[in-house]
Amino acid sequence: MKTHLTGRPLGQFRTRLLEWFRTHQRDLPWRSSRDPYRVWVAEIMLQQTRIAAVMPYYERFLQHLPTVGSLANAPQPEVLKLWSGLGYYSRARNLHLAAKEIVAHHDGKFPRILDAALKLPGIGAYTAAAVLSIAFDVPLAVLDGNVARVLARIDAIPGDLRTPRTWRALTQNADRLLARESASDWNQALMELGEVICTPKSPRCLICPVVRSCRAHAEGITNEIPAPRKKRTPVAQTIAALILLDPNGRTLLVKDPGAHDDVLFSRMWQFPAIEVSSEARTELEKYFAESLGLKDLRFEELPAARHGVTFRNITLLPFLARVKQLPKPPRSCALSLSNLVSLPVSSATKKLAAAATQAAEKAR
Repeated sequence: MKTHLTGRPLGQFRTRLLEWFRTHQRDLPWRSSRDPYRVWVAEIMLQQTRIAAVMPYYERFLQHLPTVGSLANAPQPEVLKLWSGLGYYSRARNLHLAAKEIVAHHDGKFPRILDAALKLPGIGAYTAAAVLSIAFDVPLAVLDGNVARVLARIDAIPGDLRTPRTWRALTQNADRLLARESASDWNQALMELGEVICTPKSPRCLICPVVRSCRAHAEGITNEIPAPRKKRTPVAQTIAALILLDPNGRTLLVKDPGAHDDVLFSRMWQFPAIEVSSEARTELEKYFAESLGLKDLRFEELPAARHGVTFRNITLLPFLARVKQLPKPPRSCALSLSNLVSLPVSSATKKLAAAATQAAEKAR
């Protein structure tokens, strides 16, 4: 599975790809400078997230936390609030921890040495290579899903690209193809090509700048590479949430996963919630009578919402209950429903809040 590009063909491949990128690259905010902090934040946000979804979060995050120092000094709830809705919140927590380490041990500057970068929380081989190459032109090749697809098609490598043997071969090929004197542009060019031209479905081969170097195109098997990955069987899950409202329009949020795992609400502020089966109302009433001392409540069932987290297909069942006084369990807070966005909450909690807000407005 060694790349077929060597000698003069390799030189032509590099020249064509770099010329295309330098002429046609998209105007993305993290490309406005080679500030390693801006590059690093972008790379973390872009993990498992589309560029279009990242853009508004990136701009807002940099507006509030423009430097490594400002991120390191910010309280974690503020960081999570800025990240709220972007998902995969461990990324934000690790970003925050890494900023503290950079300030404490690297004089507030992202380390230029690979080994030092890899020791930072949340920094793996891909992210370290991306930041160091893009920001500092360190000759390190990157390999993500987009780049792997491009390289697999260039050399007509079949099968699941994520198998260890194939991924090792692609890693070696990425290093062999690397334009070491232009590592920043080169890595961005390969990623850009995979994003906008060499797409998973219906690649735009007719306008590809390196189509003459592509074996998959020459053999007419572009749409067969890469082979589809085996997807994990989806798991259906139903979560019932209790939205309490007192006479002043205040509601109760907790920071306790309760009777469900902590993935859905990302260990942030949430409405009290449990995983339920078919008898959602009965299970909800029983659990919260025992855990919060709430008995004889009138539960108003609100419209259900759909939510997806990795392989989970989640149904969110919000129930509204009006109380004279909110309970005060450990690790809880009370605030007006309209002010919920002032705290770091997940998108699932926002969906539940939207249903409650609409019901409260109808009741006025």
